[in-house]
Amino acid sequence: MNKNWIKKGLLTSRAMSMAGKLKGPSAAILMYHSVMDDPSRESQTLGGIIHSTAVFTRQMELLAREFVPISLDDLLSALADGRPLRPRSVVVTFDDGYTDNLEVAVPILNGVGVPATFYITVDCVETRSLPWPSRLRYAFYTTKEASWSDTNGIFWPLSDFGERDRAFLSASDRCAQLAGEPQFAFVHKVEKDLGAAPQPSQRLMMTWNQVRDLAKSGHIVGSHTLTHPNMAYVDASSAKRELADSKRQLETVLQNPVVHFSYPCPALSPHWNKSTRKMSEEVGYRTAVTTVGGPVTQQDDPLSLHRVRPSKDLDGLHWNLECTFLGRAM
Repeated sequence: MNKNWIKKGLLTSRAMSMAGKLKGPSAAILMYHSVMDDPSRESQTLGGIIHSTAVFTRQMELLAREFVPISLDDLLSALADGRPLRPRSVVVTFDDGYTDNLEVAVPILNGVGVPATFYITVDCVETRSLPWPSRLRYAFYTTKEASWSDTNGIFWPLSDFGERDRAFLSASDRCAQLAGEPQFAFVHKVEKDLGAAPQPSQRLMMTWNQVRDLAKSGHIVGSHTLTHPNMAYVDASSAKRELADSKRQLETVLQNPVVHFSYPCPALSPHWNKSTRKMSEEVGYRTAVTTVGGPVTQQDDPLSLHRVRPSKDLDGLHWNLECTFLGRAM
């Protein structure tokens, strides 16, 4: 409790804001996923990546009031041209491609004048199926089976939440290393073995018309791969396909260049490397965001940009941003 009061006092006094200005100009890229009125409704599929509508609204109002919201294109232009970053610049991004991004988040963003970038997991929109981490989460947390045997024949008991969680994390480590058809086959087998698949899930993912509406509303659409693997763990040909084919499909849908990419971080570490960075440049991306915490400075590589986790409350976001502008990784 005392720690929270200290944080509150520092934020209220603006001491951190003034100290941040002495560090020189930098930007923060925020990483969101989903916004819903009642996050508990999808706790067994999306888990902790959902922000409540009320909290997200207050967070965007804070950005508009206390910071300088800019688009990812604005940030790229500053980095590419060598122009100084505007002090306290913040970029808002969303990963995956959930329907609520358009239906809930965009009206809030537009209402306060905050631009955003939305990274689309192409196959999830094409098939309107949840990304594999959500499907595995649902399977392990809701199954009535008492145990599960993985592909190596290891037996995993599922009698309580802790055991289910350990099995889920093990399955996620395996699935993160797969892409395309092998990934689909792995997830389908787990769902079949456990007798649990999220139904219906289509309403959670955007349609292609909704992706087009995102772009028409003035926001940026980027790629989040085809099938959401850990790009540092799949083979080179799969990584190239995830980068290039997702870009190509999005450009066909939008009839516009797609130059922004977001690395999935579903399990295992790292989630990008020098090889994937080179591939992203070769296929035509001009920015790529990671989930590594920290600010963006003038010297940073546009193809390996840091992002900031926004926290689930207003003061938490404020604190994380002020710490970021002090140069700390949040």
